[in-house]
Amino acid sequence: MSRRRRIVIVAALACVPLALFGLGFGAGFRINLTPSYPLGIWRIDTMYRDVRVGDRVFICLPLNDAFRQARERGYVRRGLCPGWLSPLIKTVVALPGQSVEIGTFVAIDGLALPQSAVQPRDGSGRELTPDPGGVVPPDTLFLFSTFRGSYDSRYFGPIPAAGVLGLAKPVLTFTP
Repeated sequence: MSRRRRIVIVAALACVPLALFGLGFGAGFRINLTPSYPLGIWRIDTMYRDVRVGDRVFICLPLNDAFRQARERGYVRRGLCPGWLSPLIKTVVALPGQSVEIGTFVAIDGLALPQSAVQPRDGSGRELTPDPGGVVPPDTLFLFSTFRGSYDSRYFGPIPAAGVLGLAKPVLTFTP
């Protein structure tokens, strides 16, 4: 086999994973490598309705100092959202107008959220400052994950609903 032909074959084989990644990305497939939700392949389903409490969504974060620090601390990975941040997978637990109380745990409209203990420090021992809570402002969402170490609205507060990419649907996932 000629050297040129070997180069063409190797180049073609190298392009196959890139093409599959591009097709999967374009079709809304994403890989979750964080423990807030099961690891594996997820799909972003387009939403044809308003967001509801209980929806698990993919959401891009606003580009501000809090999320720049979150990126530096490793809470948020690199991705294709503004500021090269990765979208989060989170569950919507409060909508505009609902009351959020944050103390040792989170309560929505006076009802405690299960598994919502507020942690004073992250896994590296760095201080975490909880959001003060209050009424969820218009056009924002309060997001949550039951994973104990989740970086969610307990710490960063409500974020713009405009960042919602769609519903987060597991395709091929597992819980370690």
